[in-house]
Amino acid sequence: MPAAPLPSDEAERLALLHALALLDTPAEPLFDRVTRLASRLLGVPMALFTLIDAERQWFKSRVGLDETETPRELAFCAHAILHDAPLVVPDATQDERFRSNPLVTGAPNIRFYAGVPIRTGAELAIGTLCVVDTQPRELGDEDLAVLADLAAIITEEVRYRERLAVARDQLARTGEVLGASEARFRAVFEAAVVGIALVLPDGTWVSVNPALCQILGYTEQELLGIRFPEITYPPDRAEDAELIRRLHAGEIERLTRQKRYVRKDGSLVWIQVDVSRKLGPSGEHEYNVAVVKDIDAQKRAEQEVAALHADLERRVDERTRALQEAIQRQRQAEQDLRAREVQLRTVIENAYDAYISLDRHGRVTAWNRQAEETFGWSAEEALGATLERLIIPPELAGAHQAGMRRYLSTGVAKVVDRRLELPAVRRDGSRLMVELRLRALDIDGEPLFSAFLHDITERKEAEARREYESRHDLLTGLPNRRALMEALPVVQSRAGRSGRTMGLLFLDLDGFKAINDEFGHDAGDALLRVLADRLRAAVRKTDSVFRLAGDEFTVVLEDLGETRMDAHAVAAKLIDVLSEPASLWNTQVQVGASVGIALCPPGAGLGPEALIREADQRMYEAKRAGRGCIRPEAQPEVVQQSP
Repeated sequence: MPAAPLPSDEAERLALLHALALLDTPAEPLFDRVTRLASRLLGVPMALFTLIDAERQWFKSRVGLDETETPRELAFCAHAILHDAPLVVPDATQDERFRSNPLVTGAPNIRFYAGVPIRTGAELAIGTLCVVDTQPRELGDEDLAVLADLAAIITEEVRYRERLAVARDQLARTGEVLGASEARFRAVFEAAVVGIALVLPDGTWVSVNPALCQILGYTEQELLGIRFPEITYPPDRAEDAELIRRLHAGEIERLTRQKRYVRKDGSLVWIQVDVSRKLGPSGEHEYNVAVVKDIDAQKRAEQEVAALHADLERRVDERTRALQEAIQRQRQAEQDLRAREVQLRTVIENAYDAYISLDRHGRVTAWNRQAEETFGWSAEEALGATLERLIIPPELAGAHQAGMRRYLSTGVAKVVDRRLELPAVRRDGSRLMVELRLRALDIDGEPLFSAFLHDITERKEAEARREYESRHDLLTGLPNRRALMEALPVVQSRAGRSGRTMGLLFLDLDGFKAINDEFGHDAGDALLRVLADRLRAAVRKTDSVFRLAGDEFTVVLEDLGETRMDAHAVAAKLIDVLSEPASLWNTQVQVGASVGIALCPPGAGLGPEALIREADQRMYEAKRAGRGCIRPEAQPEVVQQSP
């Protein structure tokens, strides 16, 4: 049985492996979870995270195998680390390299093997994530992708520990690490749309973010000079005092309640406040973290607001502990770093917006509880994936990728440090609109993108409804007077460019009041809807129908040929259409119409108000002349067109 050759970088590889302090260490939940997932998802009895030492193969995590190590000369993984691509052996008994291997001819009777190399940031292969079966089998592309994704989780953790190993040897860089943590905290603190404050036990504000200042109407300096009980609405203070007493006494670790604050201008605002107490190294009560959300609109509309409580990912705690061990001789610096990490965790845990962070490759490195609820992907599914796969619509994927490349090469991006409204996609394929605020940070020379996304779908839909209703008659669905006043200048400008005359018909129904009086307003409204549909169907696609008020309608005519004759013909047609009997509750009713015509040749200089006024006057002339009349009368004419 041929043993695997040694890698060309063997000495460097072994040095880094030992520096990572993974060999001969107890089991760890992160790695055990990955191997369990590998076994379960791929349906194999054995899954291993292996480390290839000088003379042995040691299992950091194992599923389905009792042994903790095997000789390196027998290890399939010793072959796998020689390649960049995964090593797949469908049937070991048919492979020259392994058919005589004692692990194949005897226990555990390996037949199938697939292993993905685990490489450090220096591209040194220290081991593999592998799956093993006692039966021959083939590994499909989808299963291979699953194995590669799981290996990527271990790779990222190993690379993090690689950075920690470097940190242990270069404690002088502690200040840089602390600065990076401060930058991450400040980015989240400043960009959050909820109010966030650090408060001393006596109620004095220590630090407040811009969102809290905006909610209360005070500047940062003004707030720092005020205790929070002073701005609490007096009827709410008693309950506040009792809850704060219990918090300070340690009877409760945090409190959440809805109450009212008094803004600087004297107005009241309903808020939801979530307060957590933070203890110092010796257990003393140092300060409280308060997260304040403006729920005034929801409260007044009697809508429930659920406080979102997200758990910070377990790796934040693990990394904090690792940093404590790495810089134990710099105790004060470690304590400061830990405090910043705790503050960052508190902010993210209590964020009311989806929070996502990305690495330089566009892969998700953080995905909070609100992101799970907004987009439907769990954090476990989202971590390591790209936004194109998760939330970016297909038509915007190319622009997103181009923007990432442009930023990494030039440091310039259109979306960074701006508030944008963009479409997004949920896991179920449904669309939504989000408000995006993206920050780009430089952490130890590596770019990190930090984004808050807020679902504004309901707000955009409400704006669209209001925009539509502001320009349309709610009874008939026709454009209203405001829409007419906006449309006329556009039509007149178009007519001026084409050298053609445009016209305006002013229609007033004859006999409509009698129907309203006899049958009631509901019948009148029903008749108006019928007549509006008739008008819509009777005009050309280039013409437009508007309802002004009551039983008054206007029709904008474009591209008239014989001008008055054409306009008169259209008016006569509309009178005929409106005069046809209509059925209302098994009763036939009939109305007529009087029409006034106003024409606007190119260059006439007649404004919209003047044009409407002229058509209105002509309509009253038609009314005085009798039912079903049109004014002015149709007369053949020659219109001089502008050259």
